[in-house]
Amino acid sequence: MIPAKPHLILLAALSLAACGGKPSATGQTQGPTQAQGEDASAQEQAYLSPPRVEAVRAGPGGVTLWGSAPAGGRVRLATPAGAALFANADANGAWAIALPPAAQARIFGLSVSLRDRKAQAEGYVLVTPTGQAALLRAGAGTLRIDRDPRPGLRAIDFDRGGGLEVSVRAAPAATVIVRLDGHQAAEGRADAQGRYGISLGATTPIRPGVHQVQVFGDGFSDQATVQLSPAAPLAEGPMRSQLTPAGLRVDWMTPGGGVQSTLLIH
Repeated sequence: MIPAKPHLILLAALSLAACGGKPSATGQTQGPTQAQGEDASAQEQAYLSPPRVEAVRAGPGGVTLWGSAPAGGRVRLATPAGAALFANADANGAWAIALPPAAQARIFGLSVSLRDRKAQAEGYVLVTPTGQAALLRAGAGTLRIDRDPRPGLRAIDFDRGGGLEVSVRAAPAATVIVRLDGHQAAEGRADAQGRYGISLGATTPIRPGVHQVQVFGDGFSDQATVQLSPAAPLAEGPMRSQLTPAGLRVDWMTPGGGVQSTLLIH
């Protein structure tokens, strides 16, 4: 697994204390005290669900993102340089932001504010000029946001430590088998959303070089030949992208200061 690094942009969910009853002097059970009730109420008010991107569409005028957030919240999509676009979540929590056209892939931080509260989404939102979009997560596999109904490989993440994260799309609960360089490396089941991810290289780091990743499942198979190479220093910003035969490669700086590489498989 890619070594985990601190998520400075991840909001920790507050743990709500259980308000169980307690025995009275007569041996009867009393309900939660007023102080306990006020405590729970304050904690509920302090928690704000982070926003999510749920759909993306590219058009002549650029790329539009749609998502969900707490109703009435002010959604902020910001570049690493601080330039930001805003949208208000409606009564159903839906929001949309249209991005102007760009020649290169871009990354954004996503957050929402409501009155005096603020919540930051996990990871960075990556958007390409053609409408590919993904949630980049430090130390974990990438989650593709753009919808592709075809099952198969969706993303591969790696770093200098030899960790490798493979992300697959399949039917919900479908069996998925992963092979690396002809040898079976993992087998499992996709979740209820049809996502399957596996970490390779935890015991034996994956060496740099050319590797073949194959995935098989219920009624599908897919493969990609990928060149795993350490990322060059990011001298011109927190992200660099380039096309490769396997798909778009993005080298990006994690919140912990390391560099992670992501391949968006075609």
